[in-house]
Amino acid sequence: DFNLMFKTWLGPVQDEAAQVYLRPETAQGIYVNYDLVVKSSRQKLPFGIAQIGKAFRNEITPGNFTFRTREFEQMEMQWFVAPTEADKWFDDWLKRRQDWYQNYGIPKTSLNLREHKPDELAHYAKRAVDIEFKFPFAGLDGFKELEGVHNRGDWDLSRHEKFSGQELKYTDEATGKKFTPWVIETSGGVDRAVLAFLLNAYEVVAGGRTTTTEANKEEEVVLKLHKDLAPIKAAILPLSKKLELTKVALKIRNELAENLMVQYDATGSIGRRYRRQDEIGTPYCITVDFDTLNDNAVTVRDRDSMKQDRVGISELSDYLFEKYK
Repeated sequence: DFNLMFKTWLGPVQDEAAQVYLRPETAQGIYVNYDLVVKSSRQKLPFGIAQIGKAFRNEITPGNFTFRTREFEQMEMQWFVAPTEADKWFDDWLKRRQDWYQNYGIPKTSLNLREHKPDELAHYAKRAVDIEFKFPFAGLDGFKELEGVHNRGDWDLSRHEKFSGQELKYTDEATGKKFTPWVIETSGGVDRAVLAFLLNAYEVVAGGRTTTTEANKEEEVVLKLHKDLAPIKAAILPLSKKLELTKVALKIRNELAENLMVQYDATGSIGRRYRRQDEIGTPYCITVDFDTLNDNAVTVRDRDSMKQDRVGISELSDYLFEKYK
């Protein structure tokens, strides 16, 4: 029989007693630790426990790059609430999760909310809504799932309570009433989120973006990642490899590297180096030129607008700090 979970064995002997399964989701570890978290940190409802980690599913048709894989990174949060407040918190977390994608650059028009019909709901679910993204492989007007928000009721805690024999009810100090909390869950794949951010940021400009000279025959790739998501925050580019320029550029690199992930690049023409940084999504390029030796200033180029500012070296850290606030 087909099993969505991967089976393996603990230890050297492959017998039934050693048989285990790789986890298909991260959520169950949260439920196991629920009571410990409540008691050790004296939590009051509502509160959440979040976790990120590897999950494994025996997918029949993996594909579309990192969209569907058999090993993936999952991020989940279980928000424990009183049953009477479940609907309110469901709507709250649905909005928060949709806003999270928009805050990092994905436009609302590229997102879709899909409510599960009653016959689609999992056996434990009271309600489920998928946050979907307009992936290019989803068809002309199609969307595919990024993340799900679910009202799981008290299914998980009540089942753990039943089979473990340990009481997992919550006592409301104000009323003295005991009840099993309901759970509002947000569950998404980190790999899918990264893929969506990359696809949203990827832009190809035919003939390049240069306006000072005639457009060349090549196409130019710009990865317009939100600056908080860009892996390299700034690139330091000496105009030439002459010692007087590289010495200043390396000093700037070392100072900025204390607080930012930066890259030093001295190979190739300045235009080619700009394009290399544009392709990997670096928001700012800092050029050390021969004027720097006289005015102690550098040129800072913005990736998206290509606007250039002349900034004093002594003010450079504050300038970038303001950009990344």
